[in-house]
Amino acid sequence: MSEMKPQVYLDDRPAEYFDQFHEAARKGSGWTYTAARLVVTVPTILLYRVTAQGRRNVPKRGAAVLAPNHFSQADHFFVGIYLRRKVRFMAKSQLFGPPVLTYILKVAGAFPVRRGHRDEKAFETAYELIDQGELLLVYAEGGRSRSRELGSAKPGIGRIALESGVPIIPTAIHGSAGVRGWKRLRFPRVTVAYGEPLTFPPEREPSRERQQEVADQIFARVRELYEGLATRSAERSGRRSPDRARA
Repeated sequence: MSEMKPQVYLDDRPAEYFDQFHEAARKGSGWTYTAARLVVTVPTILLYRVTAQGRRNVPKRGAAVLAPNHFSQADHFFVGIYLRRKVRFMAKSQLFGPPVLTYILKVAGAFPVRRGHRDEKAFETAYELIDQGELLLVYAEGGRSRSRELGSAKPGIGRIALESGVPIIPTAIHGSAGVRGWKRLRFPRVTVAYGEPLTFPPEREPSRERQQEVADQIFARVRELYEGLATRSAERSGRRSPDRARA
């Protein structure tokens, strides 16, 4: 297994540096989103044999939030590849810095969450995009799971669900934990499952405990979807699913 770079959980750049990206995101997404889709869609589908289930659960219009698990930096592509709508991403702030990638993200309408800080600006931008009727992607675990197993939900997705009242779509991505195997010419089959939307009555300033409670409810559905995909994958390959063995 190839080694992963150590995670950096604190971005010490000033908050003002990221204002430009929030401002750009609130104005919409530009040509780099479409260009990226044109470039990566066919190779991604062919190499990873990507399939999607439950696409009818993603509304064709109006605000909603996709809440997937997260194993790979390619998860953004896997989630959005079969959706006709543009997906607006909340991305970790460390992605904003390298000139080419930063330009692509900025023009595409992605917006940062400043790692290691209570980043209210990220939530403000998320709510602005929700008011605009956009489709957002917010990883339920807050970041990548590096153990190749599902992690646990962070309260952020619960906060968005409660403060906005917007439909949250639990989303499971199975297979992407092995994406780094491309260096050895190994390309795992990837399946995405979109669950039925969950909605919660809006609450003003919910406590962190309440945010976590709702986040856990959302992620329980993600886990259920994921384990279903894992079981079917194991049946196809003629072996027992590790998830089922642990159950």
